[in-house]
Amino acid sequence: MRFFEFQRDARGQTRRLLLAFGLTVLLLVLAVNAALALAWGLTWGFWVPGALSYPRHYFAVNTGVTLLFVLGGWWVETSRLAEGGGQRLAEQMGARLAQPSGNFDEQRFCNIVDEMAISSGMKRPQAMVLARDQGINAFAAGWDEDDAVVAVTQGALDHLTRDELQGLVAHEFSHIGEGDTRLNMRLVGMVFGLEMLYRMGQTLFEPDSKDRRMAAALIGLAVMAAGWLGWLAGHALQAAISRQREYLADARAVQWTRSRDGLGGVLRKVLSQRREGVVPRQVGSMVQHMLLVANEGGRQTEHWLDSHPPLARRIRRIYGRDMGPLPLQRDDEPAPAASASPAPPPGEEAGPGWTLV
Repeated sequence: MRFFEFQRDARGQTRRLLLAFGLTVLLLVLAVNAALALAWGLTWGFWVPGALSYPRHYFAVNTGVTLLFVLGGWWVETSRLAEGGGQRLAEQMGARLAQPSGNFDEQRFCNIVDEMAISSGMKRPQAMVLARDQGINAFAAGWDEDDAVVAVTQGALDHLTRDELQGLVAHEFSHIGEGDTRLNMRLVGMVFGLEMLYRMGQTLFEPDSKDRRMAAALIGLAVMAAGWLGWLAGHALQAAISRQREYLADARAVQWTRSRDGLGGVLRKVLSQRREGVVPRQVGSMVQHMLLVANEGGRQTEHWLDSHPPLARRIRRIYGRDMGPLPLQRDDEPAPAASASPAPPPGEEAGPGWTLV
């Protein structure tokens, strides 16, 4: 795998997409002003004798209100998501702290988190487990390394070898180290702000208590149209950025572990689960981008609103060719504990205090 080339390409693509996101907001402001100018003309300006004129500071006020809703909604949503840090968000998704003292698989998971923290030079994130999810998956959460968590599902603990679990954890460490969680949270806030603009238009368009629509309804319809198009474009760009960060995290995981079969084996076992019809635990669209693999189903082609690339394409980028699913079995199960004294040969019994000769 040409992981350095893939990392460079993913970062460059992300920068271009972020620039496109900023241009989307600018175009949204222009679209709102154009829509409101048309609405003003239809409701008033075209029917008044003389040249068409607009109220003083009409476009400046429109621009200010638009930015207030978009940027204000962005700030409100990101502030809400920031409360409690990564652990609180993980608990809301059903995760609990790992319990290494009484479970071999969770002890192995915690050991891998410790090792990956040392090898990556990052602070150790909190290890957590989604104990009720039998699908193979994981996610990272937290605004920075100080409140970061890495959570894996019970299905990942049950079905992955140590090397595969290491590849999975390395993928999530990349998301933390590259700031992907913080980036995605901010994008969620901006999309929420674009949606608030649509809601404002919807409020203006609604009829009054006597089921009558006033002249402001046309202005509301124009704002709704512009807001909906802006929200759709923003959501599509958010999904495109998320897909690029998944490619980057895949490449980083292969670089850190020096193994294609680690993360590659994880993705191939996810293919097996999907063919067997294992239904993963569903999460909301807000945190869909945080998961190792999307749990919406197994689309073979990439949809422009998907938060993750197709599994087959991710596997092909790791191995350089198409690879099929792997069976859901582990070859590194812990050996049973040896008994304190060996069993005597058949036909002989060892009494207490006696030595067989």
